[in-house]
Amino acid sequence: MIFRVLSGTSPARPGEVPVVQVTGELDFHNAARLREALVAIHVDSGKGLVLDLSELTYCDSTGITVLIGVHQRAEAAGGRLVLAAMNTELSRTFAMIGLDQIFSTEPSVEGAVERLESAG
Repeated sequence: MIFRVLSGTSPARPGEVPVVQVTGELDFHNAARLREALVAIHVDSGKGLVLDLSELTYCDSTGITVLIGVHQRAEAAGGRLVLAAMNTELSRTFAMIGLDQIFSTEPSVEGAVERLESAG
């Protein structure tokens, strides 16, 4: 798994929405690396964080646990987490286990960023 912060650790402008791209497999072997990286990213109250999952090829229950933790942390900070560009298989899995009722999703990263910027 590779993750890349596309924006947000040092926003170029105040209030910029952080975007993190997650690629490859998110599983037991590497979920802790993503968790640690996301803890370092500041989530503004009234804003949030976008996870670009367009290149995520696999996510097991450990990865889902990391995503739930990030969601809870964002809410505790007064912000939101939006999952962007999930593939069909992951979207279907989220729907089957009811996570589509918990997570906010958008079909594109741009739409997710716009959603959070307009909410603030």
